[in-house]
Amino acid sequence: MDWLANIPLIGSPMVTLLAFIILMGIVVTIHEFGHYIVGRWLGIHAEVFSLGFGPTLWSRVDKRGTRWRLAAVPLGGYVRFLGDKDAASTGASEALAEMNDYDRRRSFPAAAIWRRFLTVLAGPMFNFILSACIFASLILWQGLATERPTIGAISPLPYDNPLQSGDVIVAVNDMPVTDYNSLFAAILPLREADDQGEIGMVVERGGTELALSVPYLYAPLVSSVIPLTPAYKAGIKPGDVILSANGTEIRGFDTLRRVVEASQDAEILLKVWRAGETLTMTLTPQLLDYPNNEGGFDQRVLIGVGGGFYFEPATETPSLLTAARLGVGQVFEVMASSLNGLKHIILGDISVKNLQGPIGIAQISSAAAQTGIVDFIFLIGVISTAIGLLNLFPIPVLDGGHLVTYVYEALRGKPPNPRVMQTLMMIGMVLLLSMMLLASYNDIMRL
Repeated sequence: MDWLANIPLIGSPMVTLLAFIILMGIVVTIHEFGHYIVGRWLGIHAEVFSLGFGPTLWSRVDKRGTRWRLAAVPLGGYVRFLGDKDAASTGASEALAEMNDYDRRRSFPAAAIWRRFLTVLAGPMFNFILSACIFASLILWQGLATERPTIGAISPLPYDNPLQSGDVIVAVNDMPVTDYNSLFAAILPLREADDQGEIGMVVERGGTELALSVPYLYAPLVSSVIPLTPAYKAGIKPGDVILSANGTEIRGFDTLRRVVEASQDAEILLKVWRAGETLTMTLTPQLLDYPNNEGGFDQRVLIGVGGGFYFEPATETPSLLTAARLGVGQVFEVMASSLNGLKHIILGDISVKNLQGPIGIAQISSAAAQTGIVDFIFLIGVISTAIGLLNLFPIPVLDGGHLVTYVYEALRGKPPNPRVMQTLMMIGMVLLLSMMLLASYNDIMRL
């Protein structure tokens, strides 16, 4: 569903910008609202709640005296509490000494350490809560696969397929199938076979078992396209079926993978079936860092497409508790994956070219939006988790840096030396700007 691309009079650059503004607007609003609302609950007054930086586009002052502001540059936001020296809460303003007792009690610098700690921590925590709610909602919406492998929706293929929605898989090539683990085990020996044509399958249909000859389950059907990869740039879309690559007939996704790997960086000519039409496309694979099963990364020659079974499993709606548990688990998976990638970048195992900046995030946002609303919503959950995690890094000017100073203040009974803090703030700012410039450089090079 190309829901953004179909908006009249909006071309590709506007789609990219609009998708980026929507995504970052949601993530930043939730983050800053976490700071604001928890601070308000704890008796700390917010003077300004700003979405974006730079010139003011719109503002109003509410009955509590907080100015709500929408700015021109949609690259972040901030909440400035009463008594803050600046928007980053790097210290107390000179006006604090001149405040009356009432204002001083509700200022941020004069608040108890635990109040400041919880107020700052709330931003990243609200990002994680947003992500967990998004992931849990998508699980409730899409459902979970039934325990017995049952055919749901079937993707169109350019060859005969006798399977029907509602069929229950009983056996594959004489191997009994009782759940998805046994189904994957039955398919595993076939994945390295040269001939990935039809396979034998027994299904239960209407209470009767039928022996069928069906297409190989891992057909060369494109289930996903990774943004900014050769396949994405060539125009390959989910639902396409790869018929041949450089003249080699493709009947299985694993065969396609082997042909791509053998090509190295040479151009590949693909014949693609799309809704009854045969298309010809050319693309050049790239050497990309790809996560392996051991928690590391391997360099593999890829074109940027994902595969899977050509049918969707029949689903059932899980309980709210199960969806919530899986949603929280997805948040931790995204965090673990992000930290693992960062670790391998620091160790030099993978290239710093994998870092994405604002331009890259905007392009990925646009690609996800044009793929479908579900992909775009899922991406919001992923980016929200990443933003929350980044803000917890113990770098001055970030939330994590503030939290470390509060812990220091609680243990020592006094705040850190102002000169030391100023130096650390400068170092932190240099680190962040350097990372931003490097990521932006990567984005430009990808263009």
